[in-house]
Amino acid sequence: MGSLSVPASGIVYVDTAPIIYTVERHADYEALLLPLWTALDNQTIEVVTSELTLLETLVKPLRDGNQSLVADYEKLLTATVIRLEPVTANVLREAARIRAATGLKTPDAIHTATAMSVGCVQFITNDAEYRKLSSLPVIVLRDII
Repeated sequence: MGSLSVPASGIVYVDTAPIIYTVERHADYEALLLPLWTALDNQTIEVVTSELTLLETLVKPLRDGNQSLVADYEKLLTATVIRLEPVTANVLREAARIRAATGLKTPDAIHTATAMSVGCVQFITNDAEYRKLSSLPVIVLRDII
């Protein structure tokens, strides 16, 4: 297994999958993501995600009636130093431009537009489709393990 290298400072955007891997303690990715959370704890980086991540993480636990998991996601995304960026009209306009130019799915275009709006220095995901944007500093986790 490789290791995740996080920047010395700046804003790191985290897509939904790494949040799921962390909360659900995914065997393949939990240890890999430790440098990210350590850097956040040490306040050397800021971790940002979209409010869309809250929606995406809650669907399955709500469908399954798993209130404990719902509470875990709520706690991580709303009661920690992770910054949730709102889905604004400007983000949606930029997401539409991104989607038109690249064919990314709507949620992925919203994540991309949000990440670009905050000036992220790294974008952590497990979806190689984000590589369609050369201006986005993408790290795909499966490429590391």
